[in-house]
This record gives sequence, C-alpha cells and structure tokens, in this order.
Amino acid sequence: MKIAIRHLEAFLAVASHGNFSTAARHLDIAQPVLSQAVKDLEAALGLRLFDRTTRRVELTAAGREFQGSTSKIVEDLEHAVQNVRDLAARRRGRVRIAAPPLLASAIVPRAITNFRCDFPGIVVELTDVGTEQIVQTVVSGAVDCGIGTFSPSEEGIERTLLFRDSLILFCRKQHPAAAGPMFRWRDLGDEDVIMLTRASGIRLLTEVGIEAAGLSIKPAFEVSLVSTALALVEAGLGIAVLPSYALAAARHHAVVGKPLVEPVISRDVVLIRASGRSISPAVASFSRVLCNCAQQLIPGQ
Repeated sequence: MKIAIRHLEAFLAVASHGNFSTAARHLDIAQPVLSQAVKDLEAALGLRLFDRTTRRVELTAAGREFQGSTSKIVEDLEHAVQNVRDLAARRRGRVRIAAPPLLASAIVPRAITNFRCDFPGIVVELTDVGTEQIVQTVVSGAVDCGIGTFSPSEEGIERTLLFRDSLILFCRKQHPAAAGPMFRWRDLGDEDVIMLTRASGIRLLTEVGIEAAGLSIKPAFEVSLVSTALALVEAGLGIAVLPSYALAAARHHAVVGKPLVEPVISRDVVLIRASGRSISPAVASFSRVLCNCAQQLIPGQ
C-alpha cells in the first residue's frame, strides 16, 4: 500500500487529540474511516504507532519519532498549497520583465506603480536592454516576459498584442507644423530631419515612409537614443520621426508630436514569453495594466 496524505493526517489528528472520536470530528470524517486509515498506515510501516487503552490512545516510541517527521511533511505541504493559492490570487509572486530603454522609461514605470497599488505583494523586476537582447533573455528564462517590437521571423516566442504604435513627427512648438492637425511624409523634403541610426528598427520604418513619399533625404543628424533626438529637436536643429510612445518622454521637452500621414506607418508593440510556457497570473495582470497605461499615454489607443 502506498502511504497517502490522508493516512498522515489521520495519524497526526489521533496523536494530537489522544482519542479517535475527537480526531474524527476534527477531520470531519467517520470514526471507522479514521481507524482504518491508521491501521493501514501501521500495516504499511510494519509497526504499531499507538498503544490503545480503554481510556486513552498513546503514542509508542516509534509513533513519537514518526510524529516529528510527519508533522514537518504536512506543514510543508500546507505551506506549498497556500503559496500556490496566493500566486493564483495574485497575493504574492514576481514579474521579471525586459524592455528597450524608451519603453522602459516611458510606459513601464507608471505601469509598475499602478500594478503595485492593486497587487502590493508581487515584486516587479525591470531589465532595460536593447531589443536584440530581449528575445534571448525571454527564451533562456532569465526573465518572464519582454515587451517591444520584434521580427516575425523570431522563433521560440509567443506574442500578445499590447498596443499599436505609429510613427509621428516631433517638432518645436514654434515650428509651423505644430499648428496643424497632421503632417505629410512628402513635406519632410523641406525639413532638416533627425534620424535614429540604422541599428534601430525605427530607422528602417522611417526610410519606408520616405520612399513611399518619393523622397531622398540625407539626415541632418543620426543618433542612437530617442532622448538625444528630442533634445536636438528642442534646440531647433530639425524635426524627428519617432514612435508615438515617445510622447511620454517628450513631456520633458518643449516639443510636440503630430501624426504622420500619407502613408500612416504602424507596428505592433507586443508582450512576448517563451513558447510552451504558460503565462502566470501575475504576468497576465501586469500586461493588462501595461495596456491601460499605453492607452492613457499614447493618443489613438
């Protein structure tokens, strides 16, 4: 016979109460069922755990030794069950997320703050790395999930759409374009255009828009960071084409963002996790909070 948790619970109840009737009431089971469980346990162990008298049930020497070990086993099991229940109820847990620097600074901090208000027992760990490193950290298990824009050819990941991002024009508040509702790609030909370097996927999309407008533009500046591009715009050194979620970072600069049209160029910002791994309740809840923050910070969401 295999020893089951019900055998251990029956034994510990009798050991605690010193009486089969009281132990049965405590476990809310019939006394014959309890007695049989103890007998089966003794048979499986090959020794007596209790000395039974007409007045009391007492532990044998073997029973006292077994009680110490068994109590720890049941206590650990109950603790493990409670931990899992807490994870399911989002009372505890951990979310490890990787994000590119712009998203990590523009949207994720507010999402963490809002998330902590609802789930104070869950720890959120943020790693800000380049997009090219995010897939690797997710697939390896170094983080639970990552956010950003990723090539459709990337393997080993599953995607959940967070929001749709569009390229927009950033200019000084004194720039003529600031007064209009939108800006056309073909009008970039009259501007000094600040672009990100070719290491950025945003640069590739910018060139797609420029080609669609039939233009050939030499960048006035090529920079690696969105924050640098915004600073150059603020200084009056040109205009920049950046993702719409850069509006959150632009709040700290004297610049405005205008929709770029003819054509509208969009891309999906997604949450990724390793293929074949289920998403935890904590990560699922955090992704919803992240979506809400994006809708608040980015127009048109």
